[in-house]
Amino acid sequence: MHSSPQLPPRFREFTVSQSALSKRPADVAGVARRAGPTTGERLARAAEQSWRPLALLLAALVVWWAIAAAELIEAYLVPSPGATLDVLTSKAGYLWQHTWVTTYETLLGFAIAVVVGVLAAVVMVYSSTVERTLYPILLFAQVVPKIAIAPLFVVWLGFGIAPKILIAVLIAFFPVVISMVTGLKAVDPEMLQLSATMGAKPWQTFVKIRFPASLPHLFSGLKVAVTLAVTGAVVGEFVGANEGLGYVILQANGNLDTPMLFAGLLVMSLIGVVLFVVVEIAEKLLLPWHASRRDTSATTTF
Repeated sequence: MHSSPQLPPRFREFTVSQSALSKRPADVAGVARRAGPTTGERLARAAEQSWRPLALLLAALVVWWAIAAAELIEAYLVPSPGATLDVLTSKAGYLWQHTWVTTYETLLGFAIAVVVGVLAAVVMVYSSTVERTLYPILLFAQVVPKIAIAPLFVVWLGFGIAPKILIAVLIAFFPVVISMVTGLKAVDPEMLQLSATMGAKPWQTFVKIRFPASLPHLFSGLKVAVTLAVTGAVVGEFVGANEGLGYVILQANGNLDTPMLFAGLLVMSLIGVVLFVVVEIAEKLLLPWHASRRDTSATTTF
């Protein structure tokens, strides 16, 4: 008769604690349930976190206005905030048309970079041969200036949308794959041993342990990648395009239309900020269990 294998002490403690973890905090001895923050508390917290960057932005706007009003720099070099705002309002339709093109290129390039980057990271983690082969190539591709190879993509793929998307993919791909590889490798080895001891198959270990544990690292890379994707799309538009914010900025620069140039730069920056916030919100919704996202909803009474 075979006796059941003895688990290490830490594993036994983990197994025993599952019944306690399955209970609500209020059901566990020594823990009291505390109500989550109210709407007013959430608004107060958001205001406390945002007033400093808003104050800095306002200060920069005041300095910009003061420089323009004092005519310290020629208007054709640095337009006034009023002139830039006038362009944003009077040419709103024109800017929106080109903004949509750049946003579409950015989102499509970012989505492709995420899918390909995650798949490449999984293959690299599970195959050391692939990792040793692919990693130097990825590093080489990352350090090559994209603005230098962008004209080649235009020659190969034409003046359509394909070169812009490809450059956005190349720029956004590296942060995704590196963060995903880091996350997949950061799993506690003892958790993997416990999973194997309990008879979990490799794909079950990946779905239940490796992938969830890698999500915080992945989202860190996604927030970097989504802003870089905007840069990649605009760089592609600089090289060869007849639409998009890169085209608008290039045309305004050639015509010394600095109000339009500044308006294009502001809209481009706004796209990056909005997409960053969207990824941040997605991280908060998908990772409420992570320490950086967890509200203090239970306090010990010991």
